[in-house]
Amino acid sequence: MKKLWVVTLSTYLRQVKSWSFVILVLSPFIMLAVSFGVGFVSANSAADSDQIAVVSNQSAVRQAYIKVVGHDQVDQRVKTETAAKKALKKEAIKGYLVLSAGQRYQATYHGTEAMASFDKTRLTSFLNKLQTQANVVRAKLSHRQLSQLQQQPIFKQVVQKKDGLAKIAKLASFWILVFMVYMILTTYSSITAQEIASEKGTKVMEIIFSSTTAGKYFCGKILGVLMVIATQLVVYLLGGWASLIAAHHMSMADSFFRDYGSLVNQVIGNLVSVNLLFLFLGVIIYTILAAFSGALVAKAEDASKASYPAVYLSMAAFFATFPFQNNADALLVKILSYVPFFSSYFMPLRIINGVASPVEIGFSLGLLIVAILLLVWYISGIYKGLILQADEGNLWHRFRRGLSYR
Repeated sequence: MKKLWVVTLSTYLRQVKSWSFVILVLSPFIMLAVSFGVGFVSANSAADSDQIAVVSNQSAVRQAYIKVVGHDQVDQRVKTETAAKKALKKEAIKGYLVLSAGQRYQATYHGTEAMASFDKTRLTSFLNKLQTQANVVRAKLSHRQLSQLQQQPIFKQVVQKKDGLAKIAKLASFWILVFMVYMILTTYSSITAQEIASEKGTKVMEIIFSSTTAGKYFCGKILGVLMVIATQLVVYLLGGWASLIAAHHMSMADSFFRDYGSLVNQVIGNLVSVNLLFLFLGVIIYTILAAFSGALVAKAEDASKASYPAVYLSMAAFFATFPFQNNADALLVKILSYVPFFSSYFMPLRIINGVASPVEIGFSLGLLIVAILLLVWYISGIYKGLILQADEGNLWHRFRRGLSYR
């Protein structure tokens, strides 16, 4: 057991200490940081020019309107019409609004562009409210008449459970998940295949096999790579959580979370669930297949070709999901959701769309785990025969010779 962990730790440390692993893990966060940085700089540089100035002959009216639109939308330094004209000329503001309070309320907007329809509607509503209050005061209405005027219409809406937002969340979850599975397993299939193929036919392997069994060595290699994968997933989970917390504290993201917070929560719920287990197990089974492919190459120089079988099979599973992204209850999807090598793509598709029962999910997971254990057991038995071959025969010939070592 000690030798197994020596091989495992050796494989793990060699991978995590490489620059390729560091770049692979950090690249999504670097891109995210750059995106936020560009957005932050753009928001700050455009902050002044996107603001307006509000001028009024009554400070109470001015403050009331600023409270309605938000303090960040108004340049608080400009309080007179003369100062507003100068600021607009210097393009320090995009416009200014003159509010006249009296028997009739009036608003005049000056700017380089017309006021946005949303802002115009909000301004009209604000003026109507002030005008109504002023009219009531001048009319000297009784308490009963005033209460009659204050009657408001009733508006109700019934939103169906499966609305457009839920559909978008499912679609976004599907695409994020299948791309994660595909990219991670493609990367580690290549790494594992080259890790195994680079030792093909070397004298060092004969010395290693004289001190430990080929099965233990193979299992140590696989466990080492799986620890690397687990490390990357943990970093992504912690980094994603930290990024989400940081985004919630950014004022520039307030409007986004106000409008799409529910969508983000649904997508995260679909990803951080049993789907993550399917992702991990899917990467494991493809990694084992890649290791087997790496052991079948004729020589170490063919290491770059070793991952082809695993990569091509993953591509087939990846592209096979596309026609069913909106039809998760199809018969073919149900069948493939139980087939190892395909279930990591198709069962999450069913889970996201809510068409898989807990029993079906458990059965699919069980089949995937059994397939992984059987593959490890079988390949461990023939690994010595496969890795020590150095002849130039075809793939089937090398496979048959490997079987004779069992």
